[in-house]
Amino acid sequence: MVDLARLEKNSGTRKERRRIGRGVGSGYHKTAGRGHKGQKSRSGGSIPVWFEGGQMPLQRRVPKRGFKNIFRTEYEVVNVHQLNRFAEGETVDVEALRANGLLRSKNAQVKILGNGLLAKKITVKAHKFSTTAREKIIQAGGQAEEIALA
Repeated sequence: MVDLARLEKNSGTRKERRRIGRGVGSGYHKTAGRGHKGQKSRSGGSIPVWFEGGQMPLQRRVPKRGFKNIFRTEYEVVNVHQLNRFAEGETVDVEALRANGLLRSKNAQVKILGNGLLAKKITVKAHKFSTTAREKIIQAGGQAEEIALA
């Protein structure tokens, strides 16, 4: 009868580890599979991928200019002519713009720019307005209200 105590592994299921550098009989003697001499044959002799053999490294050869302002606020822009798709007298806020597919990101701040004409009287609520956009919205009989930045 076969029980769990007497089970044996099939031959070839476990591979023995190579005992490197343990004499001629092991097949991995002398240089132990590391080739001959040089930095890579020594222990701890690995070099980083980006090392260029002492040549001036790429990140130091390439010229650097300017800086990245970490306090910059990115706005998603909507032009005045795109607001014509809303109904007369409607209040257009960030959620309404997103629902109509005018905004891509979920939490970007919105700026209304003055490209095009507005033919309807609507109230627009956004984080920023250009001066021409504000003028065109008021000229059409609507209101331009700024949302406080959170």
